[in-house]
Amino acid sequence: MPVALLTFTAACGSDSDSTTPNPPANTDALGPVNKAAGTPVKIGIISDGQSVALDNSIQFDVADAAVKWLNEHRGGIAGRPIQLVTCETQGDPGKGTDCGNQMIEQDVVAVAIGESGVGDAVAKPLTDADVPAMFYGLTSPALLSDPTTFTVSDPNFAIQQLPIAIAKREHLKKVTSVVIDVPAVLPSVQETAPKLMKAAGLEYSLIRVPPGTADMTAQLQRVTSGTPGVVFVVGNDSFCISAFNGLRAVGYDGSISAVSQCVTDATRKAVPSDVLKGMTIAASMPSGGDDPSTVLYNAVLEAYGKGIDPSSSVGRGMFVTFAGLVTALEGVKGDITPASATAAIKAMPEKELPGGGGLTFRCNGKASPETPAVCIRGGLTTTLDGDGQPTAFKVLGNSPIPD
Repeated sequence: MPVALLTFTAACGSDSDSTTPNPPANTDALGPVNKAAGTPVKIGIISDGQSVALDNSIQFDVADAAVKWLNEHRGGIAGRPIQLVTCETQGDPGKGTDCGNQMIEQDVVAVAIGESGVGDAVAKPLTDADVPAMFYGLTSPALLSDPTTFTVSDPNFAIQQLPIAIAKREHLKKVTSVVIDVPAVLPSVQETAPKLMKAAGLEYSLIRVPPGTADMTAQLQRVTSGTPGVVFVVGNDSFCISAFNGLRAVGYDGSISAVSQCVTDATRKAVPSDVLKGMTIAASMPSGGDDPSTVLYNAVLEAYGKGIDPSSSVGRGMFVTFAGLVTALEGVKGDITPASATAAIKAMPEKELPGGGGLTFRCNGKASPETPAVCIRGGLTTTLDGDGQPTAFKVLGNSPIPD
């Protein structure tokens, strides 16, 4: 799922020039040197950053490291260096709108939004001005149909396709979604999921829980009644910790699955291993492991970052989104403007998504014709081991996207 939806975030930031740091530590993983030169191309980065609910400020650190790698090894955009323009929403819709307007005022040619609980507010000024925006994930029907909006995750994969697949595999008849109650998630769990579950012959139940709820036992009591099914948890790690421990407290011993944002080092410390072991996790990108995309990601952080936690799925989501946007812009011609950037994104051939664990993407509107903003099909799954660590990530449903 696009849990670009699940996060919340200090004040809008300033422009950030990309200077080359010390020589990289892993030249093989980073690729040959191909330095950008000339007039910088402004790319916007919007994140919820830090708020009372959680801290996603790692996204800015990851974007800064990524742009240094792209300028040093990937020739920036069309040979020109990328210059970041950053803005922080703090999960406030008003500040989200301000961030969108600041991007226009700063003359950025495109914007990357990793994860945001106020994505609609961020997007409104951008869509009105036809500035292309690449999101980590979306569920808003209006944005999924917008001609200058793009997303590098399949909105139906995690919240719908994976729990349906688990229920069928385990011969279960019911799916219960335990979901963090933020507006950006609701279209997917309230409108799309019931139809898909019904078509699959499954009973569907939705439990919405406000962010910051420490004790969910009252909300989760009803999970233990009736026929056992699959419980699918959608939220950030602190939310999921409360959900997992709440399920254990009410005596639920059935199948549990979750989005990758649920499982971090904090989760592994706070949730008993018997709850995590064997849990199936949906992901739009890996969070750990030693596949080539993870080796690349870790090399970028080692060479160009400072103290960035490589296990953070929120950080990895920004890398995938930002590097995906730049990859989609590789074919841009002539003057680099929002219009030419949009044209290049739509004309790109199918390519591997940087940091995406082997997933490929293409933004020509045909990955999901009913939601043309979607650039990808399917996603990744993994099973947690006894330490709550992911085992091998598997690509699921990532079929070729036609011309």
